[in-house]
Amino acid sequence: MGLEGKTAIVTGGGSGIGRAICLRLAQDGARVAVADINVAAAHETVSLAGGAPGEAWAVECDITDLEAVRRLAGDLRQRWGRIDVLVNNAGWDRMEPFMQSGPETWDRVIAINLRGPINCFAAVLPAMVEQGSGSIVSISSDAGRVGSSGEAVYSACKAGIIGFSKTIAREVARHRIRVNVVCPGPTRTALLNEITGGETGAAIIDAMVRGVPFRRLGEPEDIAGAVAFFAGDDSAFCTGQVLSVSGGLTMAG
Repeated sequence: MGLEGKTAIVTGGGSGIGRAICLRLAQDGARVAVADINVAAAHETVSLAGGAPGEAWAVECDITDLEAVRRLAGDLRQRWGRIDVLVNNAGWDRMEPFMQSGPETWDRVIAINLRGPINCFAAVLPAMVEQGSGSIVSISSDAGRVGSSGEAVYSACKAGIIGFSKTIAREVARHRIRVNVVCPGPTRTALLNEITGGETGAAIIDAMVRGVPFRRLGEPEDIAGAVAFFAGDDSAFCTGQVLSVSGGLTMAG
């Protein structure tokens, strides 16, 4: 995949899709900063990556804090000399109809899912511009492409990430920095279990599975493969692209 020896930051790398991405990048030979607000979970990911050709390093980071993300970027450059890849994966949601939600939830969803990735872009782009290369992969969602009942503000944030990424892709193309987006469909993670608990949640999951032509939920490893493609040299001529990994649930252009 052209990842051997490259350095990467993966936010939300302590669990779920983020953990799968970290393990895949390390397996492909990258040096990975496993960034997570739950540093114990990040250390677990590092342990799981112990036999991989690459290297993993656990670091505590709250992506809603711009200065914390800047410190992470500085620490990574001091440790490994450069920043080749950023994967904006950290996210959070609460599934509820918009009319039943409130400002406290809106603010948290926006802070983590939109402002957080913007902070990460701001922290790593100066280093990538200076070195004249880099790849940024943001995990959006098919909810940001086609909408999702009970996820209005989350969908807005994920749509925002797509528009933001396409704009930055245009602005930094002259520096040979690539910016792409991966949009998972319903994926089997702890967060999905959390937001779809109880009998109602089970019905939601069943409806999701029936809506997917492959008749299954996605697995974190399905997303990791797409991220590895965009992170590595095999996608050297791809920028500003949006790839759905949903088993055919959505087929919008």
